[in-house]
Amino acid sequence: MRTTNPSPPSLRLGLTGGIGSGKSTVAQMLVQRGAALVDADAIARQVTAPNGAAIAAIAQKFGTQFIGSDGALNRDAMRALVFKDSNAKKELEAIVHPLVAQETQRQALDAARHGHQTVVFDVPLLVESGRWRARVDRILVVDCSVETQIQRVRDRNGWTDDAVQSIIQVQATREQRLAAADWVIFNQGLDLDQLRAKLADVPI
Repeated sequence: MRTTNPSPPSLRLGLTGGIGSGKSTVAQMLVQRGAALVDADAIARQVTAPNGAAIAAIAQKFGTQFIGSDGALNRDAMRALVFKDSNAKKELEAIVHPLVAQETQRQALDAARHGHQTVVFDVPLLVESGRWRARVDRILVVDCSVETQIQRVRDRNGWTDDAVQSIIQVQATREQRLAAADWVIFNQGLDLDQLRAKLADVPI
Protein backbone atom coordinates (compact mmCIF):
# COMPACT_ATOMS: atom_id res chain seq x y z
CA MET A 1 0.00 0.00 0.00
CA ARG A 2 1.37 3.39 -0.97
CA THR A 3 1.82 6.03 1.69
CA THR A 4 1.80 9.72 1.01
CA ASN A 5 4.15 12.22 2.55
CA PRO A 6 2.43 14.44 5.13
CA SER A 7 1.70 18.03 4.14
CA PRO A 8 3.72 20.59 6.09
CA PRO A 9 1.91 22.31 8.96
CA SER A 10 -0.13 25.39 8.06
CA LEU A 11 1.81 27.57 10.52
CA ARG A 12 5.39 27.13 11.62
CA LEU A 13 5.66 29.48 14.59
CA GLY A 14 9.04 30.40 16.02
CA LEU A 15 8.88 31.10 19.77
CA THR A 16 11.71 32.87 21.52
CA GLY A 17 12.54 35.09 24.48
CA GLY A 18 15.35 35.80 26.87
CA ILE A 19 16.10 33.71 29.93
CA GLY A 20 13.40 34.23 32.55
CA SER A 21 10.92 35.71 30.09
CA GLY A 22 8.31 32.99 30.63
CA LYS A 23 8.76 31.46 27.19
CA SER A 24 8.31 27.88 28.44
CA THR A 25 5.03 28.79 30.09
CA VAL A 26 3.79 30.35 26.85
CA ALA A 27 4.89 27.25 24.94
CA GLN A 28 2.74 25.02 27.15
CA MET A 29 -0.24 27.36 26.73
CA LEU A 30 0.11 27.08 22.95
CA VAL A 31 0.15 23.29 23.29
CA GLN A 32 -3.06 23.51 25.33
CA ARG A 33 -4.57 25.36 22.36
CA GLY A 34 -3.71 22.45 20.07
CA ALA A 35 -0.27 23.30 18.70
CA ALA A 36 2.53 20.76 18.54
CA LEU A 37 5.73 21.76 20.31
CA VAL A 38 9.24 21.18 18.99
CA ASP A 39 11.76 22.17 21.67
CA ALA A 40 15.13 22.89 20.06
CA ASP A 41 16.88 23.23 23.42
CA ALA A 42 15.59 19.85 24.58
CA ILE A 43 16.80 18.30 21.32
CA ALA A 44 20.24 19.87 21.79
CA ARG A 45 20.38 18.31 25.26
CA GLN A 46 19.27 15.00 23.79
CA VAL A 47 22.05 14.86 21.19
CA THR A 48 24.66 15.72 23.85
CA ALA A 49 23.26 13.29 26.45
CA PRO A 50 25.01 9.99 27.23
CA ASN A 51 25.68 8.26 23.90
CA GLY A 52 23.88 11.08 22.08
CA ALA A 53 24.35 11.59 18.36
CA ALA A 54 26.85 14.43 18.87
CA ILE A 55 29.07 12.83 21.50
CA ALA A 56 31.51 10.98 19.24
CA ALA A 57 32.15 14.03 17.07
CA ILE A 58 32.59 16.27 20.13
CA ALA A 59 35.12 13.86 21.65
CA GLN A 60 37.03 13.70 18.37
CA LYS A 61 37.06 17.49 17.93
CA PHE A 62 37.68 18.67 21.48
CA GLY A 63 39.06 15.66 23.34
CA THR A 64 37.61 13.18 25.77
CA GLN A 65 38.06 15.64 28.67
CA PHE A 66 34.91 17.32 27.41
CA ILE A 67 32.91 14.12 27.86
CA GLY A 68 31.81 13.27 31.39
CA SER A 69 32.10 9.90 33.07
CA ASP A 70 28.44 9.29 32.25
CA GLY A 71 29.11 9.62 28.53
CA ALA A 72 27.39 13.01 28.21
CA LEU A 73 28.85 16.36 27.24
CA ASN A 74 30.70 17.95 30.17
CA ARG A 75 28.70 21.15 30.04
CA ASP A 76 30.73 23.05 32.64
CA ALA A 77 34.00 22.37 30.83
CA MET A 78 32.53 23.23 27.44
CA ARG A 79 30.84 26.37 28.76
CA ALA A 80 34.16 27.60 30.13
CA LEU A 81 35.86 26.92 26.79
CA VAL A 82 33.31 28.59 24.52
CA PHE A 83 33.09 31.69 26.70
CA LYS A 84 36.77 32.39 26.12
CA ASP A 85 37.14 30.92 22.61
CA SER A 86 34.65 32.01 19.95
CA ASN A 87 36.08 29.51 17.46
CA ALA A 88 35.33 26.66 19.85
CA LYS A 89 31.75 27.88 20.05
CA LYS A 90 31.46 27.82 16.25
CA GLU A 91 33.02 24.35 16.07
CA LEU A 92 30.59 23.02 18.67
CA GLU A 93 27.64 24.57 16.85
CA ALA A 94 28.82 23.03 13.57
CA ILE A 95 28.46 19.61 15.22
CA VAL A 96 25.27 20.13 17.20
CA HIS A 97 23.15 22.41 15.02
CA PRO A 98 22.79 20.12 11.97
CA LEU A 99 21.66 17.30 14.26
CA VAL A 100 19.15 19.60 15.96
CA ALA A 101 17.87 20.79 12.57
CA GLN A 102 17.41 17.21 11.38
CA GLU A 103 15.47 16.21 14.48
CA THR A 104 13.31 19.36 14.52
CA GLN A 105 12.33 18.66 10.92
CA ARG A 106 11.49 15.05 11.76
CA GLN A 107 9.33 16.11 14.70
CA ALA A 108 7.56 18.78 12.64
CA LEU A 109 6.66 16.28 9.93
CA ASP A 110 5.51 13.82 12.57
CA ALA A 111 3.26 16.51 14.06
CA ALA A 112 1.77 17.20 10.63
CA ARG A 113 1.22 13.48 10.14
CA HIS A 114 -0.81 13.50 13.36
CA GLY A 115 -2.98 16.36 12.14
CA HIS A 116 -1.45 19.39 13.85
CA GLN A 117 -1.96 22.55 11.82
CA THR A 118 0.44 24.64 13.94
CA VAL A 119 3.91 23.63 15.03
CA VAL A 120 5.65 25.82 17.60
CA PHE A 121 9.44 25.78 17.44
CA ASP A 122 10.73 26.79 20.87
CA VAL A 123 14.17 28.20 20.08
CA PRO A 124 15.93 30.20 22.83
CA LEU A 125 18.55 31.55 20.39
CA LEU A 126 16.28 31.94 17.38
CA VAL A 127 17.36 35.53 16.68
CA GLU A 128 21.02 34.84 17.37
CA SER A 129 21.27 31.84 15.07
CA GLY A 130 20.36 33.67 11.87
CA ARG A 131 19.22 30.39 10.27
CA TRP A 132 15.85 29.97 11.89
CA ARG A 133 14.03 32.93 10.32
CA ALA A 134 13.81 31.09 6.99
CA ARG A 135 12.46 27.97 8.72
CA VAL A 136 9.44 29.57 10.37
CA ASP A 137 6.49 31.59 9.07
CA ARG A 138 6.07 33.91 12.05
CA ILE A 139 7.99 34.76 15.22
CA LEU A 140 6.42 35.22 18.64
CA VAL A 141 8.65 36.94 21.21
CA VAL A 142 7.99 36.74 24.93
CA ASP A 143 9.39 39.92 26.44
CA CYS A 144 10.00 41.45 29.86
CA SER A 145 12.48 43.84 31.42
CA VAL A 146 16.03 42.73 32.18
CA GLU A 147 15.39 43.42 35.87
CA THR A 148 12.45 41.00 35.77
CA GLN A 149 14.54 38.38 33.99
CA ILE A 150 17.19 38.56 36.71
CA GLN A 151 14.66 38.39 39.53
CA ARG A 152 12.79 35.42 38.05
CA VAL A 153 15.91 33.34 37.40
CA ARG A 154 17.36 34.26 40.79
CA ASP A 155 14.17 33.15 42.53
CA ARG A 156 13.74 30.03 40.35
CA ASN A 157 17.31 28.74 40.14
CA GLY A 158 19.03 30.40 43.08
CA TRP A 159 21.62 31.97 40.78
CA THR A 160 23.46 35.17 41.60
CA ASP A 161 22.59 38.33 39.72
CA ASP A 162 26.01 38.21 38.02
CA ALA A 163 25.41 34.64 36.83
CA VAL A 164 22.07 35.59 35.27
CA GLN A 165 23.56 38.72 33.74
CA SER A 166 26.33 36.67 32.12
CA ILE A 167 23.68 34.60 30.30
CA ILE A 168 21.73 37.68 29.26
CA GLN A 169 24.86 39.25 27.79
CA VAL A 170 25.42 36.39 25.33
CA GLN A 171 21.79 36.37 24.20
CA ALA A 172 20.26 38.80 21.73
CA THR A 173 19.22 42.12 23.19
CA ARG A 174 15.56 42.90 23.80
CA GLU A 175 15.73 45.34 20.90
CA GLN A 176 17.06 42.67 18.53
CA ARG A 177 14.33 40.21 19.51
CA LEU A 178 11.57 42.81 19.23
CA ALA A 179 12.82 43.85 15.79
CA ALA A 180 12.46 40.24 14.60
CA ALA A 181 8.99 39.73 16.09
CA ASP A 182 5.70 39.37 14.29
CA TRP A 183 3.90 39.16 17.65
CA VAL A 184 5.06 40.20 21.12
CA ILE A 185 3.74 39.10 24.50
CA PHE A 186 4.91 41.52 27.22
CA ASN A 187 4.98 39.12 30.15
CA GLN A 188 5.47 41.32 33.15
CA GLY A 189 3.19 41.68 36.14
CA LEU A 190 0.75 39.14 34.70
CA ASP A 191 -0.80 36.15 36.38
CA LEU A 192 -1.36 32.99 34.35
CA ASP A 193 -4.93 33.90 33.38
CA GLN A 194 -3.83 37.33 32.17
CA LEU A 195 -0.97 35.81 30.21
CA ARG A 196 -3.35 33.29 28.64
CA ALA A 197 -5.70 36.10 27.67
CA LYS A 198 -2.90 38.02 25.95
CA LEU A 199 -1.85 34.89 24.12
CA ALA A 200 -5.40 34.45 22.79
CA ASP A 201 -4.69 37.37 20.44
CA VAL A 202 -2.07 35.26 18.64
CA PRO A 203 -3.88 33.29 15.90
CA ILE A 204 -2.79 29.68 15.64
